[in-house]
Amino acid sequence: MLVATPSTLQHAPTSALPEADLPDTIETRLWLQEHDWLYDLLKSDRNVAPSFRFPDLISACVSVVFASDDASPRIFAFLGTELVFRPSTTARRRESMWRSQYELLLALQRSPANRHPNPKFQLDQLTTACVALSRHADASGDAVLRQARMNMAQRAMHRRAVPSN
Repeated sequence: MLVATPSTLQHAPTSALPEADLPDTIETRLWLQEHDWLYDLLKSDRNVAPSFRFPDLISACVSVVFASDDASPRIFAFLGTELVFRPSTTARRRESMWRSQYELLLALQRSPANRHPNPKFQLDQLTTACVALSRHADASGDAVLRQARMNMAQRAMHRRAVPSN
């Protein structure tokens, strides 16, 4: 069973590692409201053949949001108008996402929009924003499931293109 945790995750720098040695998934946390929506999608009768798991669903949410040219302003608008009013001690669930979507969020976390004089948001807040925005855009989750399929195909094509040692 998943454990609720109130703190944010700290990541060790991985830039010194060769790409082949980097983990495929990165741990993140999701605020409960968004986790519950993804859990319902995970267990829904539409999530079949294949049945996508949390890394697929979270990553699909990130991809859906970043498919838009205004991803950064939308994410920071959600954080500054909705998430900021939630208690900062709200429990989170520990989950994972695929590396390529983590890289998108890491770039956003390091962007000028997340630097002084602006508030500093952490990975769990950025991840949560992507899930919330995906839910707001399509509460059925169908767009997330479609994107999970496209992400899976892209990962498979990338693995075929990169020879293993």
